[in-house]
Amino acid sequence: MPIGVVLLLACLAKVPESRGDAVDGPLDVAGAAAATLGLAGVVFALIEAPTRGRGSAPVLVAAVVGLLGLAAFIAREARARAPMLPLHLFRNRDFSGANLLTLLLYAALGGGLYFVPLNLIQVQGYGATAAGAALLPFVAIMFALSRWAGSLVDAMGARIPLVVGPAIAAVGFALFAWPGIGGSYWTTFFPAVCVLGLGMTITIAPLTTTVMNALGQALAGTASGVNNAVSRAAGLLAIAALGAVLTQVFQARLHDALAHASLPAGIADAVVAQRGKLAAIVPPTSAGPAVATQVHGLVGAAFVAGFRAVMLTSAGLALASALSAWFLIAGRQATPDSKGHAT
Repeated sequence: MPIGVVLLLACLAKVPESRGDAVDGPLDVAGAAAATLGLAGVVFALIEAPTRGRGSAPVLVAAVVGLLGLAAFIAREARARAPMLPLHLFRNRDFSGANLLTLLLYAALGGGLYFVPLNLIQVQGYGATAAGAALLPFVAIMFALSRWAGSLVDAMGARIPLVVGPAIAAVGFALFAWPGIGGSYWTTFFPAVCVLGLGMTITIAPLTTTVMNALGQALAGTASGVNNAVSRAAGLLAIAALGAVLTQVFQARLHDALAHASLPAGIADAVVAQRGKLAAIVPPTSAGPAVATQVHGLVGAAFVAGFRAVMLTSAGLALASALSAWFLIAGRQATPDSKGHAT
């Protein structure tokens, strides 16, 4: 908060006011409400489907309400005088391509990395500090190479970096699916973190440049706001969707493992009753040390299977984002006019 206060004071004192040519109008409350309802319904359905069942009434109602809310949001934005999401901006090919890339890549990033600390702490046995430090190479690579990555657009245009970067990120996600249980950090998760960091570093600066330049200076703020909203919505939906993938694979693998394990009576039922906890399942107090160790091994292996499914799905999303750049984003951007149309 103190840093935020300083920034606010600095902006008030030093940043000049500027206004674009956007149509003045009231806040798009109806659009915001429809978007909120739509995202909430879809996310609730995705999160609750693995435990309540896809055919349960709450899941079906939430899914229908969510889809209707999103449909209402699009209909509202198409006719609103001052929409929160101007749909006509997506007629610009570079802008549409950049946002599709953002949707896919940030779904992979936000959804995939959400489960890394769970794996490191609950399965691999890392402490909280070590799990946090495990991702520091990602940050260090972006810090060290961001200036170089920013020069790529001037050197070769946006298209090549926006194809190569997500493709490298896809390899990074695939490398996360390699480790099992145990092993040195340097030979298991470290290579994946580094490759993913390199891929994202190559992508972010050209992506930002493409978004900001696609519609021209007058609409740069709108373009940035839309792209940020897309990235946040992508992460929100991906955590729910990939969580459903992980849960589905975890429960299927655990059920199969328990069916073939020689466990004392009642132990398997006690484990199944906790299946919603995923890797945080605790063996019942009646289990002896040997049985508890066996249960931990079965649970850990089931979680790793689900984690691998999540990472391979994230790799597919990243690769799809590279393809979207290849087909939609121009090598050298045209100059847009004040309404965002390329000239």
